[in-house]
This record gives sequence, C-alpha cells and structure tokens, in this order.
Amino acid sequence: KKNIFNGRILEIEGLPDLKCEQAFELSDASAERSAAGCTIKLSEGPVREYLTSNITLLKWMISEGYSDPRTLARRIAKMEAWLEKPSLMSADPGAEYAATIEINMSEIKEPILCCPNDPDDAKTLSDVAGAKIDEVFIGSCMTNVGHYRAAGKMLGQFEGQLPTRLWIAPPTKMDQEQLTKEGFYATYGKVGARTEMPGCSLCMGNQARVADNASVVSTSTRNFPNRLGKGANVYLASAELSAVAAVLGRIPTAEEYLKYYEELGKQADTVYKYLNFDQVESYVEAASEVTIDEGLRAAARASMAA
Repeated sequence: KKNIFNGRILEIEGLPDLKCEQAFELSDASAERSAAGCTIKLSEGPVREYLTSNITLLKWMISEGYSDPRTLARRIAKMEAWLEKPSLMSADPGAEYAATIEINMSEIKEPILCCPNDPDDAKTLSDVAGAKIDEVFIGSCMTNVGHYRAAGKMLGQFEGQLPTRLWIAPPTKMDQEQLTKEGFYATYGKVGARTEMPGCSLCMGNQARVADNASVVSTSTRNFPNRLGKGANVYLASAELSAVAAVLGRIPTAEEYLKYYEELGKQADTVYKYLNFDQVESYVEAASEVTIDEGLRAAARASMAA
C-alpha cells in the first residue's frame, strides 16, 4: 500500500517505560502501515526484564530437549553478555526524517478501532458504535497473556451463551498453560467460546476461517479483504473491546465499554502482569540444571565488545 510510511523505518519515542511485549505490539503493526521496519526507544529497565525472563525460558527449552541446543545456548550467552554491559541504540543527533508525527496520548478519551477492511481507516468507538457483530477473534502476535485475563474477566460478567462466535487463540503454549492454571479456560468454555491451538489461527488467513460475509471484531494485525473469511467485514480492536462486542453482539457505545472496563481497571496490576519466566518456579528449577559453556560466554563478550 502506498502511503507516507511505505518502505520507510518508523522510529517511535516518548514511551520509554513500555514493557517489551507492549513495544512488540506497536512494532508488529508497522507492517500494516507498509513500513519496512520499526524501532521503539526504550529505557534499560524493560529490556533487562525481558532478557532476564528469556534466559530462563531458553534454558528451560534446552532442558526440555528442544532442537539445536547449541544455538539456544549461544543466544543465552549473548543475552548474558548484554546484561553485563547494557547498551541501547538511539537516533543520531540531528537526524532528519521524512515526517514527524506527534500524538498527545492525553487527548485520546476512548478506544480506537480500524474499520473494514483497511488498517489505515481508524475511527473512535463512538463513530462505529452499534454495528452488528457476528464473530470475534482474540488472538495473534498483537496479544499477550494479560489481554486474555482481561477478556476472561469481562466474559465472567456474562451469564449464558454468547450471541456471537468467539475464537480464543493465545500466541504461545506457555500462555495457554498459565491461563488454564488461572481458570480462564473454564470461563471461555462456560460462555461457549471456541479455543484454538496456540498460534496464528484466524490471523494467518489460511488456517481457520470465519463464516462468509461475517461482521467480525479481531485483535489481529490486519483486516485486508477476504483474509479472515470470504466477504468478511473486519474491525481491528483491543482484546477488551473485542470481549465486550462478543457479549453484546454489536460494537458497544463508549459508555457501555467503560462500564465493563471500570471493574477491570481496579485490578490492572494483576490482570496485566506479564509472564516473566524467571519468576515461575517450574521454569526456574529446570533452568538451574542448564550450564552454558564458558567458551560460548567468552565469544559472546568478544562480539559485544567489537
């Protein structure tokens, strides 16, 4: 698609304390702007937190017999080397840009959706409230475990079977396992949601499909014509808004959405807690049995210093 972003690199600043998972959501969406890539300027804290978690995860993968353990070990060594001497890239002083777009976050008072079937056709919730919805998809790389907790909390306020077809597909098996432990899969089943194998599911466009000509709310990255289903009209929205649409069978008004979200907002610290593997006992225990060759560590340090 030809637009101002086409073939260019997006550099996002002003959100230094985003978690890496949140930053990935923005960078993943840059492809839908036709951009060639995206960078987000973060402070050291969230990067350190993310790498520390991933070292534990990769060691767990080695302990579980995942393929190519030496490659995993090299990645661990590189991460450990960075943590010893952290360094982050930033834009060159006085860099020139094709355009600078400033967004005042305090001016955004309600959710924003992308309308059928163009991810650049963004409108506020009030602009599209009331549109009938047949199916809802909560999944893709635009989501993390917190989104599924949030959706589960909202669905838990509903009694009976949903008036829509709701698809749930966490991005990873680890998310699925954690959500099952916390009881959210029971909530999904109670309201009649269809739980898919973790991964891309509907977002891929060549796996599961929605019904022909369905009106859909989706958390996926793209809503190009016919991608989720033949003739489907797809709105892109947050997991929270998607859950409310699943309950109502239509896109809610801003007032309705905020009513559902009010209770959720009080539990934000626990709902939006990320899956840090260095804080999960079973992963830490397995990781403790894995040692990284000192030769790999030395090579990693040398490459970082180069």
